[in-house]
Amino acid sequence: MPAPVDLTAKAALGVSGLDDVLGGGFTRNRLYLLEGNPGTGKTTIALQFLLTGAAAGERCLYISLSETEEELSETARSHGWTLGGGLTIFELIPPESLLDAEQHQSLLYSSDLELGETTKAIFDQIETLKPTRVVLDSLSEIRLLAGDSLRYRRQILALKHYFSRHGSTVLLLDDLTSDRADKSVHSVAHAVLRLEELAPSYGAERRRLRVVKYRGQRFRGGYHDFCISTGGVRVFPRLVSLEHKTVFRHDRVKSAVPELDELLGGGIETGSSTLVLGPAGTGKSLLTIQYVMAAAARGERAAMFVFDEELGLMLERTRTMGFDLAGLRDRGLLTMTQVDAAELSPGEFAHLVRHQVDEAQAKTVVIDSLNGYQAAMPEEMALILHMHELLQYLNRQGATTFLTIAQHGLVGDMQSPVDITYLADTVVLLRYFEALGQVRRAISVVKKRMGAHEDTIREYRITGNGLQVGAPLRGFQGVLRGVPSLVEGGEAGLMETGAP
Repeated sequence: MPAPVDLTAKAALGVSGLDDVLGGGFTRNRLYLLEGNPGTGKTTIALQFLLTGAAAGERCLYISLSETEEELSETARSHGWTLGGGLTIFELIPPESLLDAEQHQSLLYSSDLELGETTKAIFDQIETLKPTRVVLDSLSEIRLLAGDSLRYRRQILALKHYFSRHGSTVLLLDDLTSDRADKSVHSVAHAVLRLEELAPSYGAERRRLRVVKYRGQRFRGGYHDFCISTGGVRVFPRLVSLEHKTVFRHDRVKSAVPELDELLGGGIETGSSTLVLGPAGTGKSLLTIQYVMAAAARGERAAMFVFDEELGLMLERTRTMGFDLAGLRDRGLLTMTQVDAAELSPGEFAHLVRHQVDEAQAKTVVIDSLNGYQAAMPEEMALILHMHELLQYLNRQGATTFLTIAQHGLVGDMQSPVDITYLADTVVLLRYFEALGQVRRAISVVKKRMGAHEDTIREYRITGNGLQVGAPLRGFQGVLRGVPSLVEGGEAGLMETGAP
């Protein structure tokens, strides 16, 4: 005997993230619509919905008008699932008489007979099994059998009332292949979920879903990215930073480079974000690694999300400078994630970051770089909104966040692919400049919300031991333009070229 079903509790779908979007799942004894073009994941979600119910001891029924039982079993096997137990598949096929040319009716439309026999077969299965969860796949077949919109709507209403009397929670699937303009089921269904698939100019397809309606229930609105992988559908709910406010101690973190800490007014505050701007090769990644090493020295965990550089090259390059990132990773103090912008959706990326902060308790987060992140978000406004929510979330968790942006150009005026300087709490500017026949590097802090900072420009070098920062360049002007001039009577204040 199956376990008694708690009809006061919602019917969880068992889809990672989707129950959160729906406020816990489906209200029982209601009819729901899941619509989307072929290939968007409707069947996979439907199977997860039924398998979750079957695992809880509920009777579940999959009524298929479009796929065979063998095809459904093959889909399940691809995810490592086994159909059976409390899940029954009812493959509804046309009666043999309808396939026999000699049996065709001359006075009645065959669709009248097909629709009537289809409905009767469905009702017979419900009477026999008395399921608590039902999936009907798909509405396109019923819509074609009904012939017109009015008859189709009346048929859906009849199904709704019948299922309601038998205490079933029903999920209708619609592949939108017959009549996209017909919204009859939208008004009948208790909730409507729409799945979409987007094909970018380059890279893998992107999938997202939206809850169109849900009567009498609060849900998470807007679009939510999701993916289909081995094991089923995973949904990444849209991040809302206001829902994740915590209390933490505000401290200052240092980089172990005294001159850099002086430039930053004594350090960077926890629960703040720092943007490092500069052209290629100025050491943006290296500057953030200084803080990763300092976090490890304090015994704190850090997480790096690397878009542009291959991890093996980064590990080797930093190893020659004495930074054993691989050792930190092996000790569990550092997580390094290689991010492929062409394969990862923004929602999934935010989910990865949240996992490192919520589960792994990472206190230092590095995103290197936003140029790669922008490749996953071609719409600039959407990128800014995503970054706003992500940075606000990280700040509210007490994490110290570092972001890098590679600017276009080498000297003179620089341009950034996207301007998020107003979002960051601290902005650090790196520049090349020419002096005494050499190309040198300069660093300055142009913004810091929390506390004072130096308004000077300092020279720095990339050495075998990491960053070395010199004294303020008080004898030059025009350093940030790339070709400075010596102030009359001033001293250059440049670092010795022979310095280690």
